[in-house]
Amino acid sequence: MITSLHRGGIVLALLASAASAPAAINPTAAATRSLGIVGPAGEATIAYGINAAGQVAAVLQDSEGRQRGVLFEKGILTELGAQDGMYSDAKAINEKGEIVGSASHKDGTWRAFLFDRARGLRELPTLGGPSSYGMHINRDGHAVGFADMPNGDWHAFLYNGAEQLVDLGTLGGKISYASGMNNVGQVVGTATTQDEYRHAFVYDPLKGMRDLGTLGGRQSSATAINDAGMVAGASETKDRKWHAFVHDGKRMLDLGALIGFGSSFATDINNHGHVVGTVLMPDERLSFVWRDGKMVVHRGGKGLHLTNSINDGELMVGATYDLKMNAATMPSNAIPAVAKTGRKLFMFMGMAILLALSGIAYRRFYRGNDVPLRLQ
Repeated sequence: MITSLHRGGIVLALLASAASAPAAINPTAAATRSLGIVGPAGEATIAYGINAAGQVAAVLQDSEGRQRGVLFEKGILTELGAQDGMYSDAKAINEKGEIVGSASHKDGTWRAFLFDRARGLRELPTLGGPSSYGMHINRDGHAVGFADMPNGDWHAFLYNGAEQLVDLGTLGGKISYASGMNNVGQVVGTATTQDEYRHAFVYDPLKGMRDLGTLGGRQSSATAINDAGMVAGASETKDRKWHAFVHDGKRMLDLGALIGFGSSFATDINNHGHVVGTVLMPDERLSFVWRDGKMVVHRGGKGLHLTNSINDGELMVGATYDLKMNAATMPSNAIPAVAKTGRKLFMFMGMAILLALSGIAYRRFYRGNDVPLRLQ
């Protein structure tokens, strides 16, 4: 889903232009397109990624919150079944059509998997414990996620085609979690420090794991990285608010300050340096795109209510909402319609996201802490 970037000065140029950009632009027109994914029993549908061939990694969610990962291609829906027939997800897809996800077992454990048409579903190992969870895949078929350790902790892992997973370690604490990687082998995620606060990290095969710090608060989380090494995520600020950020390798730019309201969380960044994510308000959920130094906030109507990723073809991927979630795309330069959204809609969406999107990974990762769930 990520291709190479040949723009030497894009990072500093984008950050400089963003620093002087005007406040968030209020949208006025809609431009979403339904992906046409129809669940066999009328399930809600949510897309996580789309490649240049139009292959889509998505999930179906029934009325009871049960989710199943699927590959959608040329109108054909292929379910990525769990061993126990219950739960699975599909988190990302690369240009070869390889999907990474996770599926449940009868004994209640989960296993990360890779899937493609030629080889079918192949489970990945763990780090010695019972479960593993797949979160992202690059063009070489290398995948990242996190897995249980024998002592009950869990660590970020890298799968590079070998028989064993690579344990990426932590920042001095007990746990870590990988959520994204690029095509040059760099990995991003969240790890605990010695004082057990969670910080965004970037991992390089040669340099190891590096702490990206925060926006002045105690905790942060990284969700995606492009081939230029730009990282997107969210951080607590010094006044204990959560703001989306982009990191150029030297400094962290506060995208939440450009939005100017709500709590914001970046979910993806493409190789043009364009960032997408979610803004949470007391009675409304919004999505945003930071593109070419300008911040645009997308409100309801026919715009995307949920944005999970953005590819290099400038398609934002996620879901619209009209009584239920519907997998959809929207070009990153679109401005969705403004619509009145109520508390009932926000509450339903919040429940759906917690069940279908944050999944088991972050429900476990943040239990008992005041760090918000990653909205992916």
